Amino acid sequence: MKYCTEIDHNTIQCSLCEHKCVLIENAIGKCKVNQNVDGSLVCLVHSKPVAVHVDPIEKKPLFHFEIGSKTYSLGTYGCNFKCQWCQNYQISQSEIKNIESITTYTPEEIVHNALTNNCSSISYTYNEPTIFYPYARDIGMLAKERGLKNIFVSNGFQTETIIEDMKTWVDACNIDLKCFNVKNCKMFTGGDINVVLRNLKLLAKSDIHLEITTLVIPDFNDSDEELKQIAEFIVTYLGSDVPWHVSAFHPDYKMTDKSITSKETIFRAMEIGTKSGLKYVYPGNIW
Repeated sequence: MKYCTEIDHNTIQCSLCEHKCVLIENAIGKCKVNQNVDGSLVCLVHSKPVAVHVDPIEKKPLFHFEIGSKTYSLGTYGCNFKCQWCQNYQISQSEIKNIESITTYTPEEIVHNALTNNCSSISYTYNEPTIFYPYARDIGMLAKERGLKNIFVSNGFQTETIIEDMKTWVDACNIDLKCFNVKNCKMFTGGDINVVLRNLKLLAKSDIHLEITTLVIPDFNDSDEELKQIAEFIVTYLGSDVPWHVSAFHPDYKMTDKSITSKETIFRAMEIGTKSGLKYVYPGNIW
């Protein structure tokens, strides 16, 4: 699969995410990991994950897919968003350093490790998997051949081309619906919420299992109005059966001025979700 289009003899446009970065020779995209090398898009972190773990699938979180199973999880450097509260910012917002020193895991080795650890799936997670899509897809196609499921934990900012390709090998997604305010989304993540909403509709019409997560942040997206807008969007456009995970925030990265989300706020969000017509609303990050 080709991941860019040619603009002229030494300039390309990346087609992985909706930033659609135009890259002259040797330039690197906003994600910090995809580069124009001789007119082709090269993923600098291909086979170079910096986080590899065996997780319970519920940690993704997925509560209605392969319940009780283990998933082999991996992530790399880089991200196409700049979320001010990112809880994995050490890898997602870091510059690539000494890429040669990072242990190589080929797609074949990832699949082998997943099977050896009795995992039923592979999860592309921890940072935004769209930015290492060439690597994820190479793993995913092998995984399918070996009977493993593929899971995308994503911010939902892919191009429509990538969404269409995901339908051929991705089995389940958890998409972060971070807020419902266009201005706040742009200011605090660098993305466009309307793209995420578009892609959610496309995924809901596919055979890919879909669950949604919203990190509920005090004085950012925790108003009754905004939580209701999110819940009603899910019911109206994705379906009342789509699970919604409402998770508690803790101060991190550049957003240390806000308090931890209270249990009461999470329970209020759950109540708003169920009153809006959602059948499955789950709390996260609280005891």
